[in-house]
Amino acid sequence: MGGGMSVTDLDEQQRRLVLTAHPLQRVGAYALADLAGARRPEEVTPEGFDAAVAKMTADAIQAAKVRDTKRPEGFWLKVSLSFFPNSKMNHNAQLKKSDEELDAGIREWRTPPEPASWPGVRCVLCGREAVGFYGKVDVPLAESHLYRNTTPRGHAGLALCWPCVCSFHALPYGCRLTGGPSIALHSWDERFLAYVVSGQVDENRRIIAVGQPADKILAREVVALDALRHYGKPLTAGVELLVFSNNNKGQTLDIHCLEQPLAEWLRRTSQQPELRQGFVSLLLAHVTPTSPGVVGLARNAFHAPEKIPAACARYLTDRFDRSGLVPRDAADLARLCFSFVIEVMRMKESDLAELRATARGVALLLSRESSGGKLREFNSTLHDQRRMQDWLRRQAVEWKLDPKNKGSQPLLSSRAFQLLFDTSTDNQAPFHRQLLFIAVLEELHRLDWCPKDAAEVAKEIAEESAALGVDDTKYLEGEE
Repeated sequence: MGGGMSVTDLDEQQRRLVLTAHPLQRVGAYALADLAGARRPEEVTPEGFDAAVAKMTADAIQAAKVRDTKRPEGFWLKVSLSFFPNSKMNHNAQLKKSDEELDAGIREWRTPPEPASWPGVRCVLCGREAVGFYGKVDVPLAESHLYRNTTPRGHAGLALCWPCVCSFHALPYGCRLTGGPSIALHSWDERFLAYVVSGQVDENRRIIAVGQPADKILAREVVALDALRHYGKPLTAGVELLVFSNNNKGQTLDIHCLEQPLAEWLRRTSQQPELRQGFVSLLLAHVTPTSPGVVGLARNAFHAPEKIPAACARYLTDRFDRSGLVPRDAADLARLCFSFVIEVMRMKESDLAELRATARGVALLLSRESSGGKLREFNSTLHDQRRMQDWLRRQAVEWKLDPKNKGSQPLLSSRAFQLLFDTSTDNQAPFHRQLLFIAVLEELHRLDWCPKDAAEVAKEIAEESAALGVDDTKYLEGEE
């Protein structure tokens, strides 16, 4: 056993954390490291490992002695049902025992098996000597209720070393706890993972101490967005949002992924002032009658990123339709939107430049109008490709014939025309037309154009202020 290693070496090996390819083990390992007072799992000493395990054992004993999950101080016991069902801290038969019996049973559960009982196989996660086979009581196993989270007949479970087992025991400390399905953020960016888990451990230690769950979350995706926007270093990898439960009443595991470019964009827009200015408008663009903007933005980020610039275009269009004015935040939101299409959607900068060049010409023509009628006419063509073609052709002729534009570039280049109207599968013409309208509004804002027949500016400002709801306002205050 142990490949010729001494008993002392084996003992130390079973008190050293190793990161594996299992996301939940990794989250748990970072949580255990934080409990041990270390920054990273590999920095945890055997003594620190023992101290962290002792803390977790004491917390489990304290929770079990409450015996009632409905009491405020019973939240940690309630949480254990979604992580360690049928364990010695929450099984009905166990909770009927005396405090002394509960204490002894939990300590036995959280103590490694004697070497003589080790199965003589390797840990399936890290390859070190396994101390036993482990199933549902210790490890979240199943992906859905179709697999009842138990091991097959005749199979004892996953072969695991003791540090990997303890990483799963530490997993609740590193998750956002709801009392139902738990939320774990994972990334292969080790610094970000350490940052997220450390903050969650602090929060959950507070919950254990005061017996009070965390505030209700707006949506699970907002947990990830919040972590990204408070993180101060560049992200080198994407982010995974894992929502899971190991509860007997229904096992679940949902994994949602945020690719690195989008994760970094969401983070960086909170760090750079020139991009942060448009974030309030980005939230307003995602407000719906039933949900705050931060929820819409977070959900689009994880499930439909292409809807983010589309929401910006729709928001600016609606604002213009309502007031007849170029929205005051058009330039800020356009800057944010254009950074998104370049950095996240990987649009060629030269293609965006073609659209913006066309937009500058269109805006210059429109700015010579004292009425907003022509801009409204242009806006009405957004969803009708043929009408926009006709409209731009007329403006291109007008542009060419106007002596003021002598020697300037054509209003509509061949590349811009292709981007706006080519219907081939690899071209996103409807999306490009939205970008064109955003760019026109941006340029009109820069030109400080205000048609005489527009509604009063004060009315627009009042409408805008009323649109930001309580939840979005509270979220933004948390970013200060």
